[in-house]
Amino acid sequence: MSVSMYDVAVPTFQKQLSGLEAFLDKAAEQAAAKKIDFAVYLGSRLYPDMFNLTRQVQLATDFAKAAPARLAGVEVPGFPDVETTLPELKARIAKIQALLAAYKPEQFEGSEAKMLTLKVGGQDVTMTGREYLLHVAFPNFYFHCATAYDILRHNGIEIGKRDFVTRR
Repeated sequence: MSVSMYDVAVPTFQKQLSGLEAFLDKAAEQAAAKKIDFAVYLGSRLYPDMFNLTRQVQLATDFAKAAPARLAGVEVPGFPDVETTLPELKARIAKIQALLAAYKPEQFEGSEAKMLTLKVGGQDVTMTGREYLLHVAFPNFYFHCATAYDILRHNGIEIGKRDFVTRR
C-alpha cells in the first residue's frame, strides 16, 4: 500500500502547527505569571544574525501554506508579514490550519512526480513534488518551528521535547 502525498503533507503540517501554537500558549502563560511582556519574546533571537521569534513563526507558516498549494497545483496564498503580537501570530496559524483543512486528497494525486520550479537563492531550481516536500519544504518548516521553540527555551520558558513533538 502506498502513502499519498496528501497523507504525508497535510496532517504533518497540521499536527506541527498545533504543537507550535501550544508551546506559544504555554510561553504566554509563563510570561504572564512572571510579569514579562510577551513582546520581549517576540523580538528575541538566538543569535544577532538570525530571525526573531515572530519571523520564525511567519516562516514556518509560509512553508505550511506554500507546500500543499504547490503540490495541489493551486496558487500559493499570499499573507503579508505584519504580525506584531501573539494573538496576531495565532490568527496567522489559524488561517493556515483552515487552508490545510480545505484540501482534498485527490488534489495531490500525481504530485510526487510533478515537476516544480522554484526560486532558490535567486536561481530557478526544478525538482519533483516529492523532492520538494521531503528535501525543501519539510526541512525548512521544521527548522523554523524548532528555532521558535529554541528561542523560547533559551529565554527560560519551561517547555520540553514533549511540547515540540506533539501528539495532537
